[in-house]
Amino acid sequence: MTIRTRKFIGAIALLVLITVYSFAAMMVAIALQVNASKWVEVIYYIVAGLAWTIPAGAIIWWMQQLDE
Repeated sequence: MTIRTRKFIGAIALLVLITVYSFAAMMVAIALQVNASKWVEVIYYIVAGLAWTIPAGAIIWWMQQLDE
């Protein structure tokens, strides 16, 4: 697979990841908001705000691999 094709697929994958992840994080945040203290919410937003970078980094790493 050429690097150009991988970058195209990776860009689509990143868009899907960010969209799905943001909706999932929003739904969990709504569920937490009902019964949680403010500190639980703060910790959740910190973790949720950074957790997407791990799979995004893996996708970007895959996109940068040299042609076979």
